[in-house]
Amino acid sequence: MKLDMGHKTKRRISQTGLSVLGITVALLFLFPYVSMLLTAVKPKSDITDIPPTYFPKHWEWDNFIKVFQELPFGMYIRSTILISVSTMILGLLASIPAGYYVARNNFRLRTPFLLLVLVTQMFSPTTLLIGIYREMSSLHLVNSYLGLIIINASFNLAFSVWILSSFFKSIPIEIEEAAAIDGASRFQTFRKISLPLALPGIVTTAIFTFIAAWNEYVVAYTLASSPSKQPFSVGLSLLIGYYEVKWNYLFAGSLIAIIPVFILFVMIEKYLVSGLTAGSVK
Repeated sequence: MKLDMGHKTKRRISQTGLSVLGITVALLFLFPYVSMLLTAVKPKSDITDIPPTYFPKHWEWDNFIKVFQELPFGMYIRSTILISVSTMILGLLASIPAGYYVARNNFRLRTPFLLLVLVTQMFSPTTLLIGIYREMSSLHLVNSYLGLIIINASFNLAFSVWILSSFFKSIPIEIEEAAAIDGASRFQTFRKISLPLALPGIVTTAIFTFIAAWNEYVVAYTLASSPSKQPFSVGLSLLIGYYEVKWNYLFAGSLIAIIPVFILFVMIEKYLVSGLTAGSVK
């Protein structure tokens, strides 16, 4: 009985310690966002005060409205949503069949192919900017949504194929063979069995592709010269001038730009968690 009580006490202490550690880590990650919020609601005079104050003396909540007067922020957000959603769709259309083929076919040089796919993730878009610009220029896709969508989808394709091939490979092939015996074609088996079972992996790939396109800056800054084609990441940089940085508007705009991603995470959180933990338990 005493041993059982001791075991329960240790388990409670362990759970309490893990809870405290988890809350501490969460607060550390939350701290930059709190700092952004406090700066976003400061008037300009509070930001330039010496010594600076952490909390605003006057709360300027209308900074979240004034940022739309400083920049055509709504236009930047619309462009970003269009580019990110289109990149996500194009990436999934290309990576789902590719991932399925790699998972279900043991062709020669399969392992070197997957390694080559992984190696492409090591290349930074910055090192390829000159080649990217020349190629897009020859295709007349500079300063266009289509050019940005193709580039973003291309840079995320390797990651998507790698992840999806692992998910499709984790699906027992016997399920597909049983469906084939019942008369289902290869496409029907893929559409009605493999795709639903791989949904957590597809959602995981979609959200990471969406976020990568949402946060992309370097290629967009290089290819998109017209404000109507620029995403918010480029638009926000206009608040950083040679002699002044409008920190309150910059942070207010950054917080507004986080909202769509946060809503997307809330909507697909259950799929994302199951996708990230898939295969951890056999």
